[in-house]
Amino acid sequence: MNEPLDPLSVARQPTQQRARARFDRILEESERLLLEAGLSGFSIPVIAERLGYTRGSVYAYFPTYYAILNELVHRYLVDLEAMFVKRADALLLMHWKQSVEAVVNMAVKFHNSNPVARLLILGGPVSDDSYRTQEMTIKRLGNLGRAALLKNGVKLPKGPPDITTLAAEIGTACFRRSFFDHGEIVPPYRDAAARAMIAFLADYLEKPAVVPKRPARVAAR
Repeated sequence: MNEPLDPLSVARQPTQQRARARFDRILEESERLLLEAGLSGFSIPVIAERLGYTRGSVYAYFPTYYAILNELVHRYLVDLEAMFVKRADALLLMHWKQSVEAVVNMAVKFHNSNPVARLLILGGPVSDDSYRTQEMTIKRLGNLGRAALLKNGVKLPKGPPDITTLAAEIGTACFRRSFFDHGEIVPPYRDAAARAMIAFLADYLEKPAVVPKRPARVAAR
Protein backbone atom coordinates (compact mmCIF):
# COMPACT_ATOMS: atom_id res chain seq x y z
CA MET A 1 0.00 0.00 0.00
CA ASN A 2 3.03 2.32 -0.14
CA GLU A 3 2.79 2.65 -3.91
CA PRO A 4 2.68 6.26 -5.18
CA LEU A 5 -0.56 8.04 -5.92
CA ASP A 6 -1.96 7.93 -9.43
CA PRO A 7 -0.70 11.07 -11.24
CA LEU A 8 -4.31 11.77 -12.22
CA SER A 9 -5.13 12.18 -8.52
CA VAL A 10 -2.40 14.77 -7.94
CA ALA A 11 -2.65 18.47 -8.79
CA ARG A 12 -0.23 19.91 -11.33
CA GLN A 13 1.38 22.79 -9.49
CA PRO A 14 1.69 25.99 -11.57
CA THR A 15 4.94 27.91 -11.67
CA GLN A 16 3.80 31.30 -12.97
CA GLN A 17 2.06 33.86 -10.75
CA ARG A 18 -0.94 34.28 -13.04
CA ALA A 19 -1.45 30.54 -13.25
CA ARG A 20 -1.08 30.27 -9.46
CA ALA A 21 -3.88 32.81 -9.01
CA ARG A 22 -6.19 30.71 -11.22
CA PHE A 23 -5.12 27.52 -9.43
CA ASP A 24 -5.99 29.05 -6.04
CA ARG A 25 -9.29 30.43 -7.32
CA ILE A 26 -10.32 26.96 -8.49
CA LEU A 27 -9.60 25.59 -5.01
CA GLU A 28 -11.49 28.41 -3.30
CA GLU A 29 -14.54 27.84 -5.51
CA SER A 30 -14.26 24.11 -4.90
CA GLU A 31 -14.48 24.71 -1.17
CA ARG A 32 -17.60 26.83 -1.65
CA LEU A 33 -19.23 24.16 -3.82
CA LEU A 34 -18.39 21.40 -1.34
CA LEU A 35 -19.88 23.49 1.45
CA GLU A 36 -23.07 24.05 -0.54
CA ALA A 37 -23.56 20.70 -2.29
CA GLY A 38 -21.24 18.16 -0.65
CA LEU A 39 -19.42 15.47 -2.59
CA SER A 40 -22.55 14.37 -4.46
CA GLY A 41 -22.86 17.77 -6.16
CA PHE A 42 -19.15 18.25 -6.80
CA SER A 43 -17.64 18.00 -10.28
CA ILE A 44 -15.16 19.80 -12.50
CA PRO A 45 -17.83 20.83 -15.06
CA VAL A 46 -19.79 22.56 -12.30
CA ILE A 47 -16.62 24.25 -11.01
CA ALA A 48 -15.76 25.49 -14.50
CA GLU A 49 -19.28 26.82 -15.05
CA ARG A 50 -19.34 28.67 -11.74
CA LEU A 51 -16.00 30.31 -12.49
CA GLY A 52 -16.69 31.01 -16.15
CA TYR A 53 -13.67 28.89 -17.14
CA THR A 54 -13.44 26.27 -19.84
CA ARG A 55 -13.29 22.73 -18.54
CA GLY A 56 -9.89 22.35 -20.16
CA SER A 57 -8.47 25.23 -18.14
CA VAL A 58 -9.44 23.39 -14.94
CA TYR A 59 -8.21 20.01 -16.19
CA ALA A 60 -4.86 21.64 -16.98
CA TYR A 61 -4.17 21.77 -13.22
CA PHE A 62 -6.52 19.08 -11.93
CA PRO A 63 -6.72 16.01 -14.21
CA THR A 64 -9.61 14.59 -12.13
CA TYR A 65 -11.80 15.92 -9.38
CA TYR A 66 -9.86 13.63 -7.00
CA ALA A 67 -6.85 15.88 -7.65
CA ILE A 68 -8.83 18.85 -6.33
CA LEU A 69 -9.96 16.94 -3.25
CA ASN A 70 -6.46 15.65 -2.51
CA GLU A 71 -4.98 19.13 -2.89
CA LEU A 72 -7.56 20.55 -0.48
CA VAL A 73 -6.81 17.78 2.03
CA HIS A 74 -3.09 18.48 1.71
CA ARG A 75 -3.66 22.17 2.46
CA TYR A 76 -5.81 21.41 5.48
CA LEU A 77 -3.20 19.03 6.82
CA VAL A 78 -0.48 21.66 6.45
CA ASP A 79 -2.65 24.05 8.48
CA LEU A 80 -3.34 21.39 11.12
CA GLU A 81 0.33 20.50 11.37
CA ALA A 82 1.28 24.18 11.67
CA MET A 83 -1.17 24.54 14.55
CA PHE A 84 0.48 21.67 16.43
CA VAL A 85 3.97 23.01 15.73
CA LYS A 86 2.93 26.44 17.02
CA ARG A 87 1.95 24.86 20.35
CA ALA A 88 4.93 22.50 20.48
CA ASP A 89 6.79 24.36 23.25
CA ALA A 90 3.71 24.40 25.49
CA LEU A 91 3.03 20.72 24.82
CA LEU A 92 6.57 19.81 25.85
CA LEU A 93 5.95 21.27 29.32
CA MET A 94 3.05 18.89 29.93
CA HIS A 95 2.93 15.29 31.04
CA TRP A 96 2.38 13.16 27.96
CA LYS A 97 -1.21 12.37 28.96
CA GLN A 98 -2.03 16.06 29.23
CA SER A 99 -0.37 16.69 25.87
CA VAL A 100 -2.58 14.03 24.26
CA GLU A 101 -5.68 15.76 25.66
CA ALA A 102 -4.42 19.12 24.42
CA VAL A 103 -3.75 17.76 20.92
CA VAL A 104 -7.21 16.19 20.80
CA ASN A 105 -8.80 19.50 21.82
CA MET A 106 -6.85 21.36 19.13
CA ALA A 107 -7.85 18.81 16.48
CA VAL A 108 -11.51 19.06 17.51
CA LYS A 109 -11.43 22.86 17.30
CA PHE A 110 -9.79 22.68 13.87
CA HIS A 111 -12.29 20.22 12.42
CA ASN A 112 -15.36 21.87 13.91
CA SER A 113 -14.34 25.27 12.54
CA ASN A 114 -13.56 23.92 9.04
CA PRO A 115 -16.62 22.08 7.66
CA VAL A 116 -14.99 21.19 4.33
CA ALA A 117 -11.91 19.82 6.08
CA ARG A 118 -14.26 17.83 8.30
CA LEU A 119 -16.02 16.41 5.24
CA LEU A 120 -12.86 15.46 3.37
CA ILE A 121 -10.74 14.17 6.26
CA LEU A 122 -13.44 12.49 8.35
CA GLY A 123 -16.03 11.65 5.71
CA GLY A 124 -14.15 8.60 4.45
CA PRO A 125 -12.14 7.95 1.29
CA VAL A 126 -13.80 8.29 -2.11
CA SER A 127 -11.15 6.38 -4.09
CA ASP A 128 -8.14 4.11 -3.59
CA ASP A 129 -5.89 7.15 -3.92
CA SER A 130 -7.86 9.18 -1.39
CA TYR A 131 -7.66 6.21 0.97
CA ARG A 132 -3.87 6.19 0.66
CA THR A 133 -3.84 9.97 1.10
CA GLN A 134 -5.79 9.65 4.35
CA GLU A 135 -3.54 6.89 5.62
CA MET A 136 -0.46 8.98 4.83
CA THR A 137 -2.13 11.80 6.75
CA ILE A 138 -2.55 9.64 9.83
CA LYS A 139 1.05 8.49 9.48
CA ARG A 140 2.19 12.13 9.45
CA LEU A 141 0.16 12.88 12.56
CA GLY A 142 1.65 9.79 14.21
CA ASN A 143 5.15 10.98 13.34
CA LEU A 144 4.39 14.35 14.91
CA GLY A 145 3.25 12.60 18.06
CA ARG A 146 6.35 10.41 18.11
CA ALA A 147 8.64 13.45 17.78
CA ALA A 148 6.80 15.25 20.60
CA LEU A 149 7.03 12.27 22.94
CA LEU A 150 10.72 11.80 22.25
CA LYS A 151 11.41 15.48 22.93
CA ASN A 152 9.50 15.07 26.17
CA GLY A 153 11.91 12.34 27.24
CA VAL A 154 9.35 9.54 26.86
CA LYS A 155 10.96 6.24 25.90
CA LEU A 156 9.14 4.61 23.03
CA PRO A 157 9.26 0.90 22.29
CA LYS A 158 10.88 -0.10 19.05
CA GLY A 159 8.26 -1.06 16.51
CA PRO A 160 6.34 -2.69 15.12
CA PRO A 161 3.70 -1.75 15.93
CA ASP A 162 3.99 1.99 15.27
CA ILE A 163 2.16 3.00 18.42
CA THR A 164 1.93 6.75 17.74
CA THR A 165 0.38 6.20 14.31
CA LEU A 166 -2.04 3.68 15.79
CA ALA A 167 -2.95 6.22 18.49
CA ALA A 168 -3.69 8.80 15.78
CA GLU A 169 -5.79 6.17 13.97
CA ILE A 170 -7.79 5.51 17.15
CA GLY A 171 -8.47 9.19 17.73
CA THR A 172 -9.45 9.69 14.09
CA ALA A 173 -11.86 6.75 14.30
CA CYS A 174 -13.64 8.44 17.23
CA PHE A 175 -13.82 11.69 15.26
CA ARG A 176 -15.22 9.91 12.21
CA ARG A 177 -17.96 8.21 14.21
CA SER A 178 -18.97 11.53 15.76
CA PHE A 179 -19.01 13.18 12.34
CA PHE A 180 -21.18 10.39 10.93
CA ASP A 181 -23.64 10.50 13.83
CA HIS A 182 -23.69 14.23 14.61
CA GLY A 183 -22.10 16.11 11.70
CA GLU A 184 -19.32 17.41 13.93
CA ILE A 185 -17.13 16.27 16.82
CA VAL A 186 -19.23 16.52 19.97
CA PRO A 187 -17.74 16.55 23.50
CA PRO A 188 -18.48 12.90 24.39
CA TYR A 189 -16.57 11.72 21.31
CA ARG A 190 -13.78 14.21 21.98
CA ASP A 191 -13.42 12.74 25.46
CA ALA A 192 -13.64 9.19 24.12
CA ALA A 193 -10.84 9.92 21.65
CA ALA A 194 -8.55 11.24 24.39
CA ARG A 195 -9.31 8.35 26.77
CA ALA A 196 -8.85 5.71 24.08
CA MET A 197 -5.54 7.18 22.89
CA ILE A 198 -4.17 7.54 26.42
CA ALA A 199 -5.22 4.02 27.42
CA PHE A 200 -3.65 2.55 24.31
CA LEU A 201 -0.36 4.45 24.71
CA ALA A 202 -0.16 3.81 28.45
CA ASP A 203 -0.13 0.07 27.85
CA TYR A 204 3.15 0.55 25.98
CA LEU A 205 4.68 3.52 27.78
CA GLU A 206 3.94 2.64 31.40
CA LYS A 207 4.63 -1.07 31.52
CA PRO A 208 6.88 -1.86 34.48
CA ALA A 209 10.36 -2.91 33.56
CA VAL A 210 10.81 -6.66 33.48
CA VAL A 211 13.56 -7.66 35.90
CA PRO A 212 15.15 -10.93 34.87
CA LYS A 213 14.93 -13.59 37.53
CA ARG A 214 18.16 -14.77 39.04
CA PRO A 215 18.72 -18.47 38.90
CA ALA A 216 17.99 -20.13 42.22
CA ARG A 217 21.05 -20.98 44.25
CA VAL A 218 21.70 -24.61 44.77
CA ALA A 219 22.35 -25.32 48.43
CA ALA A 220 25.83 -26.67 49.10
CA ARG A 221 25.90 -30.22 50.44
